[in-house]
Amino acid sequence: MNYLLDTDSCVEIIRNNRPYLLGRLKEQPLGSVGVSTITVAELSTGVAKSSQPATNRKALARFLLPLQIYSFDEKAAMRYGEVRAALERQGTPIGSMDMLIAAHTLTVGCTLVTHNKRHFEHVEGLLIDDWVDRNE
Repeated sequence: MNYLLDTDSCVEIIRNNRPYLLGRLKEQPLGSVGVSTITVAELSTGVAKSSQPATNRKALARFLLPLQIYSFDEKAAMRYGEVRAALERQGTPIGSMDMLIAAHTLTVGCTLVTHNKRHFEHVEGLLIDDWVDRNE
């Protein structure tokens, strides 16, 4: 199974707030866990806004090194349109970045690792795995 880490999971791992998440990440075969370039953009924003951008930029680079980086492409953009339209029709829209990540996860055929299940539960066909709930 391949996983795409949502931004919330990445932050928890980088900050080591829940050490078992890093352990769970290390248990996965190399190349089976990745992040979207959308998530990289969100993480980079956090780094730029932090009080220690140089230190945090290095920490982000170390975190990303073993991960598969999925570039958001035209297929993902088209899927985003479908996801957004469906959520709006249902009356269950979510934030733009979450919709982009959900669409990208569907496009690359991964399971989304997130603790924000409520954000994504109405996205049809999206597989979600909450590594936090499994350990708390």
